[in-house]
Amino acid sequence: MRHWGDAPMSIDVRRAEMRDIDVVVTMVGELLHEIMHAVDRVEFHFDRDDARTQLAQILDDGRYFVLVAVAAATGPVGFVSMYEGFALYTEGRFGTMSEFYVLPEHRSQGVGRRLADAAKAFAAARGWRRLEVTTPPLPAFERTLAFYEREGFATTGGRKLKFLL
Repeated sequence: MRHWGDAPMSIDVRRAEMRDIDVVVTMVGELLHEIMHAVDRVEFHFDRDDARTQLAQILDDGRYFVLVAVAAATGPVGFVSMYEGFALYTEGRFGTMSEFYVLPEHRSQGVGRRLADAAKAFAAARGWRRLEVTTPPLPAFERTLAFYEREGFATTGGRKLKFLL
């Protein structure tokens, strides 16, 4: 946790490369574990090897975009992943942040803000009309919702639903 008077952490946010696959997959696993622990139920099946293979494929074909936050002193400390969609209600192309994670020991130090800013800049550069995100289950993740609202995201209502095939 950062204390008043500490020097701000030096963070660089960059596009993920193939060399980042293992660290991103590890953080995805930690994110999913954290969500399931907080809601006390199994919501996700996570196979590290399968996720690694999938990430390599979708990074390579340009359908999935990952930005990695790298601390000068420690290396990768967070990431955000996004994909492009199209809908009439968005008046064209838009982006969805599918995963957003900062290592617990680096939270409340500006890493999330840097990732959110980088995601918004990435979205604008791609010509997306909007950037959407769904929070993990509430009320367990009220702090996550508050973070997104502080970063300028507006609640649009509704709930995320799934149908497994």
